[in-house]
Amino acid sequence: MQRRTFLRSTAVAALAAVPLTTSLSGSASAADIPVATLAQLQSAINSAAPGDRIVVADGTYTVPSGSAINITGKNGTAAAQITIVSKTRGGAVLRGERGFVLSGSSNITLSGFSFRQSTTMEIPANCSAIRLTRNDFQLADTGDPYWLAVRADDTKIDRNHFHDKTTAGIFIVVDGSGPTAMAQNLHIFRNHFSDHSFTGANGGEPIRLGVSSRALSGAHAVVEYNLFERCDGDPEAISVKSSDNTIRYNTIRDSRGGIVLRHGNRSVVESNHLIGGTDGVRIYGNDHRIVNNYLSGLSGRALVIGSGTTRDHNSGETEDERRGNDACDRAVIVHNSLINNTGMLSGETRAYEPQGVTVADNLLVGDSGSLVAMGATSGFTWQTNLLWGAAGNGNIPSGGFTRADPLLSQGADGVLRLSSGSPAIGAATLSGAAVAEDIDGDRRGSVRDIGADEYATTPALRHPLTAADVGPNAA
Repeated sequence: MQRRTFLRSTAVAALAAVPLTTSLSGSASAADIPVATLAQLQSAINSAAPGDRIVVADGTYTVPSGSAINITGKNGTAAAQITIVSKTRGGAVLRGERGFVLSGSSNITLSGFSFRQSTTMEIPANCSAIRLTRNDFQLADTGDPYWLAVRADDTKIDRNHFHDKTTAGIFIVVDGSGPTAMAQNLHIFRNHFSDHSFTGANGGEPIRLGVSSRALSGAHAVVEYNLFERCDGDPEAISVKSSDNTIRYNTIRDSRGGIVLRHGNRSVVESNHLIGGTDGVRIYGNDHRIVNNYLSGLSGRALVIGSGTTRDHNSGETEDERRGNDACDRAVIVHNSLINNTGMLSGETRAYEPQGVTVADNLLVGDSGSLVAMGATSGFTWQTNLLWGAAGNGNIPSGGFTRADPLLSQGADGVLRLSSGSPAIGAATLSGAAVAEDIDGDRRGSVRDIGADEYATTPALRHPLTAADVGPNAA
């Protein structure tokens, strides 16, 4: 077989599509409006026109109780945003009960602030195209449980740091208008979520996309290139409770929480690194794709194909029924690497078992317990999975795997990848998988390898994220 040195066009294009900086330099432009008091800031906002850039001097601004910095009926354009920016990154600190309160506005960018309020910041449904970039969020731990609530379409949340929370509550919660709709086309990228140390059983997610009543609504959110570290407030670091979302290229490290498709259908979980924490990926609902994920060193369950209290959620359910688990049906689980986790690939034992799930071309390596510990399954497809290690095979059907040493080699980034001569090379067989590239950004081509990594001799384009890759100072 001919060995490949792949082009990176798809991965490079994906990175290039991520917007880059919002300037925070002190240099003035024709549209710069410098302000140094809350009164000046409010006046500048009231008079702002498309393209204006309001530059807030460094300092601490305490908003009086019962007041706010109001952005009402202000509309920039896609090409000429109204930008409100701290003169230096993190230099303008907003304290008090409330900071910015938006209403009926669009194409507004808020950049470079240190948010220290006690009340939830909201992007309401009557706004659109609001961007929060390069901010530092550390709201009062004794204040509202949610730090940022998003209900508006086309919101961008990028290069922010959400950190240091010890109580119940969520860093970012996404809802929509009315009781069932979801905000559309949310983009959350290059953010750093760290140090949520709430010790309760649940209720401390970094991100929650939806809620049970909104599960059947498609949100079309993209959550990518975010880093989660020491996020221990909930077993779900990214909790998806809506439909049609993409969770990709994120790194969750040393955290209790994992990626959970708790409610909803047709979401994609792709090319995420979950390393050294507790839980991995857990899925409920229908028609999901779980592809190219690297799950390593987890002390809990690495990949769970969930059973349900119901077969499918529907619009006629009661509130209690909607809160139940929807059995995982027709998921495609392909090209994932599960390496040295305490719990590997497992199922559950609720009344409704998962059905029609495809588990193919995955790499499972471990030295204790069972590599596969499913509950009852009906009509699963098990195909060309590669198993290795002292752990038992478990209850994977005999025709759905082979056993061989994958010849893994650890890179400088700590990731175990295939080395030359691995039996995983060229051994993937699932037809119609449509997996164009691997977790590193290498093109898979027509002859694919088993697991998240496609063997290549060139350096990886993507790695597990570090603090330098995300947050207010990221490129």
